[in-house]
Amino acid sequence: MNILYPLKFRPILKEKMWGGNKLKTILNKETHLNNIGESWEISTVGKDISVVVNGNLKGANLADLIKEHKKNLLGNKVYNQFGDQFPLLVKFIDAKRNLSVQLHPNDELAMKRHNSFGKTEMWYVVQADNDSNLIVGFNKNTSKEEYKKYLEEGKITELLNFENIVAGDSYFIKAGKIHAIGAGSLIAEIQQTSDVTYRVYDWDRKDSNGNTRQLHTELALDALEYEINNDFKLVFDQRKNISNQIAHCNYFTTNFLEINNKIVKDYSSLDSFVIIMCIEGEGEIISDSCSNSISIGETMMVPANFKEISFKSDFMKLLEVYIDEL
Repeated sequence: MNILYPLKFRPILKEKMWGGNKLKTILNKETHLNNIGESWEISTVGKDISVVVNGNLKGANLADLIKEHKKNLLGNKVYNQFGDQFPLLVKFIDAKRNLSVQLHPNDELAMKRHNSFGKTEMWYVVQADNDSNLIVGFNKNTSKEEYKKYLEEGKITELLNFENIVAGDSYFIKAGKIHAIGAGSLIAEIQQTSDVTYRVYDWDRKDSNGNTRQLHTELALDALEYEINNDFKLVFDQRKNISNQIAHCNYFTTNFLEINNKIVKDYSSLDSFVIIMCIEGEGEIISDSCSNSISIGETMMVPANFKEISFKSDFMKLLEVYIDEL
């Protein structure tokens, strides 16, 4: 008997100076906290370890479940590569104000400096206010010297590429690309398991104690991608009741799935866990052993040893995330 089943975790909510209330008002996160910037949906980063809230495993944490169930939970190839470390971190992010302009080192540099994975990530825009934007990359080819000049003169925003956004847009942010989430954006983020960030500009703001946040100017210089490219905007199909690939890389595959019926997904060939993030609507996830409701703002994880999962809904939109290449 398979004692595993599709797992739902308690979100780990984080107050941020730039956070708002959309995680509560749109994604239905229950909390007395204000200015919630992030909801870590599935995590084993540091002390932020996800805890199961459904079924017989309620109260168990993800790190312990991986140690106990190993390949049955993660998949053979994933476990062989990562062992007991969960390879992804998935979040919802609510930016009431601009996030800092930042970047993340690649695997090689992150391991050398921080004994950590690098961070390649992707964004899916769940909701956006009018005139919301994201910063993705530079607006022209530049160099380390020119970048430093703009930064020192307080003109760094003149060098940045601003992208106007609407709900449903998606972006691929590879390690080294300068970026920022703009005010008014509600984002689903899929990333490598890493919390290494180099902050290079923070809009000259101060916290409630009058302090500015630490910048990582020197660390960023050798981590930045100075040449522009146009591979960051992701275009994908939106056919109903089938998986439509949004992003595919060495670290994760993300699909868009809109359901208005009952469908059966065959995961037998993946050899990977599957993360399901509900970004609109509501429905059911049905396995041989149980049925679980899922609604906007909720995330579930299907263990790798499941072959088939049914989805049933009159209307819901999902992100389907797994590891396909190693």
